[in-house]
Amino acid sequence: MTITLAVLDMAGTTVADDGLVERAFTDAIGAVGVSERDDRFPAMLDHVRRTMGQSKIVVFRALLPEAEARQANAAFEAAYGRLVKAGHCEPVPGAEQAIKDLRAAGVKVALTTGFARPTQDAIIAALGWQDLADIALTPADAGRGRPFPDMVLTAVLRLGVDDVREVAVVGDTPSDVVSGLRAGASVAAGVLTGAGVAADFEAVGATHVLESVRDLPSLLTRL
Repeated sequence: MTITLAVLDMAGTTVADDGLVERAFTDAIGAVGVSERDDRFPAMLDHVRRTMGQSKIVVFRALLPEAEARQANAAFEAAYGRLVKAGHCEPVPGAEQAIKDLRAAGVKVALTTGFARPTQDAIIAALGWQDLADIALTPADAGRGRPFPDMVLTAVLRLGVDDVREVAVVGDTPSDVVSGLRAGASVAAGVLTGAGVAADFEAVGATHVLESVRDLPSLLTRL
């Protein structure tokens, strides 16, 4: 099966995270009165780590009542945006070239995220990636975020892919891999540049484990 669409996660996969999510979470949870000294904080941070890659509003809803979850989510997006604007945003080494190589080979590329649209746009602008991919999607664009297959299937529909088996999904969390498997992608690969480790990906049935997204073009030539 020839791959005609690659759906790539951003933070931790194509964009270096370097702890930015946890820093933004600390600010966000503080906005609703939970400091790092609060007894609830360690368990909340552990939940954030376990749900990396998922829609952030969904993560906050698991931790807080609805009104506070919305407040924390807005504070998270604002804090992450400030970090990006302050220069704390770099591509994973080799990611940009990998995307260019994929598109040169006729593979369409979708960038996906668990962040809201303003944060995704800020990251893309900071990296100068406005024209790098064919499409960029957030959970709000698709209906639900990872681990659901919605963003993958939205990319399939919007980019006119004929068969879900022509899709490769790549990310740094088990949620990325599960979303690809649920969508019917032939490749649902985990990368080791972010939150996940090989055992995490193997546990959810990843088709491949890659050191980095930069290894994806060569993998696809071997399929």
